[in-house]
Amino acid sequence: MNQTSTPTLILGGGFVGLFTALHLSRQNYQQPVILIEQRDRFSFKPLLYELLSGELHVQQVHPRYVDLLSNSNITFVQDTVQKIDLPQRQVALASGKHYEYGNLVLALGSKTTYLNTPGVAEYALSLTSGTEAIALREHLKYCLHLAAQTQDAERRRHLLTVAIIGAGPAGIELARTLGDLLPHWYEDLGGDGDEVRVVLINRSRELLKGDINSRLRCRVQRSLRQRAIPVELLFDAAVTAIQPDAVEYEQHDELQSLKAGTIAWTAGTAPNPLLMSLPIAPDHRDRRGRLLVTSTLQLPDFPDVFAAGDCATPSSNPQPPTAQVAYQQGKTIAQSLHAIANNKPPLPSTVHLRGTLMKLGLNEGVANLFNKVEIKGQPGHLIREATYLELLPTPVHNA
Repeated sequence: MNQTSTPTLILGGGFVGLFTALHLSRQNYQQPVILIEQRDRFSFKPLLYELLSGELHVQQVHPRYVDLLSNSNITFVQDTVQKIDLPQRQVALASGKHYEYGNLVLALGSKTTYLNTPGVAEYALSLTSGTEAIALREHLKYCLHLAAQTQDAERRRHLLTVAIIGAGPAGIELARTLGDLLPHWYEDLGGDGDEVRVVLINRSRELLKGDINSRLRCRVQRSLRQRAIPVELLFDAAVTAIQPDAVEYEQHDELQSLKAGTIAWTAGTAPNPLLMSLPIAPDHRDRRGRLLVTSTLQLPDFPDVFAAGDCATPSSNPQPPTAQVAYQQGKTIAQSLHAIANNKPPLPSTVHLRGTLMKLGLNEGVANLFNKVEIKGQPGHLIREATYLELLPTPVHNA
């Protein structure tokens, strides 16, 4: 082993991993803590739309881990986890380093899944990280510049069409943001903002199907249509392939194609593939392959291991995969690790949901507070923004 001590290892630097580390540091946790993450920057996912639009800065939404952890006793290792050996309490990294651990926190999150759809990986853009938000912004601006310079009406229509696949929260929030943003950007280039098209493609006829935000469905659907640039809804459309400049789909038993200069994929996620290699019995996983954990967020067969966020779910009280939940789970895991270090029992995870929050364009949102009060428009936007800014792990937003 490269390590002579047995630190607490945190695998993954998303909400659960980062906030577990930050809370451990604030609690003066005496064990060594190592946070292992393959990226060099944290992505505050609920606010990626604000990074895309320029409403917030990269330092707020996409800060570097070394900056976030600079005043802590947490060791940050930028590397990729290659193997996890739970019985031997060992983790192997792509660099060749190996670590033993006393306690392990699995916070590996989820991965974008392409549902075996040809061409998605090659030709579609995603919005799951700050890096992807910046890449999407640059691609959109490039298409707008080309459109402003061409006299070919058909080519201009192609360049000004954005196809978004998946009508869950991510697809809807992206569609609404772009529906407000792109006409302004295009008009600044001398173009006609009314020529911009945003098309939301969904396999079923329901927006937000099976999602925690489903009670907001009617409000969301009205918002998509009642705008200067209405978002076009393409329902019952099963995407069959992505081409460099088009989305191919089947609708009502007919194969069709939509030409688009920008294609964004928000249609699905799956647990991190590393989880499938763990020696966890099928009855200790849910139907998606996520790990079932106890009320204290520990693995039943490996109590030295905590797991939370998108890669795990409590067997007795499942929670939605949201930033609110992940933040609170990270805090609970930190408190439990501190308790264990002091020979006390771990704490049960208690999540208090404030409600559901969605961005519905620039300076507009909807907040369903505690499933009782719905606040829409700019007040909904301000509540959403304040809720997430409070969670930002950087003081930049207080400047």
